[in-house]
Amino acid sequence: MTLRDTIESLYERYLLMQVRHVPLHIAIIQDGNRRYARDQGIQTRDGHRAGADTTERMLDWAREAGVKYITLYSFSTENFRRENEEVSHLFALFKEKFTRVTDDERVHRHQIRVRVFGDRTMLPPDLLERVEAAEESTRHYRNFFLNIALAYGGRNEIVCAARSLLQQVEAGKISPDAIDPAMVEKHLYTGQHLPPVDLIVRTGNEQRTSNFLPWLANGMESTVYFCAPYWPSFRRIDFLRAIRVYDQRMRLSAGERAASPLSR
Repeated sequence: MTLRDTIESLYERYLLMQVRHVPLHIAIIQDGNRRYARDQGIQTRDGHRAGADTTERMLDWAREAGVKYITLYSFSTENFRRENEEVSHLFALFKEKFTRVTDDERVHRHQIRVRVFGDRTMLPPDLLERVEAAEESTRHYRNFFLNIALAYGGRNEIVCAARSLLQQVEAGKISPDAIDPAMVEKHLYTGQHLPPVDLIVRTGNEQRTSNFLPWLANGMESTVYFCAPYWPSFRRIDFLRAIRVYDQRMRLSAGERAASPLSR
């Protein structure tokens, strides 16, 4: 272990010691794979693969910290505008990762449930087949929930929910007066499967949430943590710093400022 590794390990322990409030649900916008590839002088596909490796490490950090739900913004509806070659490589990478879920020893040992949400009609059939197989193989697990947004757009999610509600009104199944926030939530892609988002993390030095989970995150006034590292360079220290920001907010809302070492 190098001196830097030792210092980082000590700092990680220091961060953990400060945290009293761990978020139940963290949503992550994994930004910067392409810029990382450009800066490293490697192909875009290799930048995406490096980002996928970071995702696997991050899931261990989250589980060890006591986080129960992780939701990843992996591919938006806007991402279909990218060059065909890049989209094809991304879909091939997704297929590889979802195929591994069914026989990944860690998934079954830690009982990780994998779920995908978004407009599935936009996904190629071979990828959708792998997605459904991964979901089926983990559907009984309840220890940790990994939710992956594919072909997802927040505004489109709300439009689809409105369309579904309208169809039920026209069919006489529900009354317009009966529509309330709980009913709208049932008709979202996420349905009643996900609790509100406690913390949004975005990498890559972009300070916007990009149409991600407007109902569960923005509508619930989630804590937001923006950081500079591109996603492939995201470290456990960065992850713990994000949790610390959430902890700070929770302390302040609970009137714990005077007792918190973070306020000194």
